[in-house]
Amino acid sequence: MVHPLPDDPTLDEIRMALSPLLAQHAAFDGWKDRAVIAAADDLGIDGDVAILALGNSAMALIDAWIDSVDGEMGHRLPPEMLNAMKIRGRITALIEARLDIMAPHKEALRRALAIMAMPANLPKSLRIGWRSADRMWRLAGDDASDFNHYTKRMTLSAVYASTIAVFINDDSQEFAETRGFLARRIENVMQFEKAKARVTARRDLRPSLSRFVGRLRYPAK
Repeated sequence: MVHPLPDDPTLDEIRMALSPLLAQHAAFDGWKDRAVIAAADDLGIDGDVAILALGNSAMALIDAWIDSVDGEMGHRLPPEMLNAMKIRGRITALIEARLDIMAPHKEALRRALAIMAMPANLPKSLRIGWRSADRMWRLAGDDASDFNHYTKRMTLSAVYASTIAVFINDDSQEFAETRGFLARRIENVMQFEKAKARVTARRDLRPSLSRFVGRLRYPAK
């Protein structure tokens, strides 16, 4: 979704408008200033202003594009649509929406992944991945603030990263191989969560030694 520009746009508004257009040019020009200038030409924006708004590093451009993918994902799956699904369906739908958004830009995505995998870029790549996982969980309705907040996002980041690794080389019709892989990974996660819940329940029912000792020392009156 391209954001229309007002008459006197701010740099943030220019960034939002240009970000969705970057991948189609990065496929040919790489994640470089040339892609920014080509996207700026599409919208009639001065190239120097566009570079100022987006930054002139490959990671800054990739970050902006993935941010726009996050936004488009939320636009395609509004709360009223997600709320009608079970949690497994919500996460599946959110990841599949991302795949659909990026499908026309697989070459740009391939180039982006190579850049993100460079050792110097790994810390920022992890932050970008965490941000996307957090946004997916929030769209799915998760508002956990305890330890589960972190484990859920770590797990989803791993599922999403492995799915993208399959997707980038998937030439099957409508990415059937990737969708099948995603379904299996989510099933594995759901089974793990069920097993974890059973262990937690058994632990909660287990007699507490400290409570037992407390009763010995201070019997109920």
